[in-house]
Amino acid sequence: MDWGVNPLSEYLVEAEGLAKRFGDFVALQPLDVKVKAGEFFGVFGPNGA
Repeated sequence: MDWGVNPLSEYLVEAEGLAKRFGDFVALQPLDVKVKAGEFFGVFGPNGA
């Protein structure tokens, strides 16, 4: 299966400084993420969302 991966990179998804705020509430601290083809990644909160 062709995942469309850049042959110069081993990662399918890369994010730097990923964060989420709701006003003063910090739901997700800044985070760097690298996900390879075939891997699963998720962020879950206290309510399961």
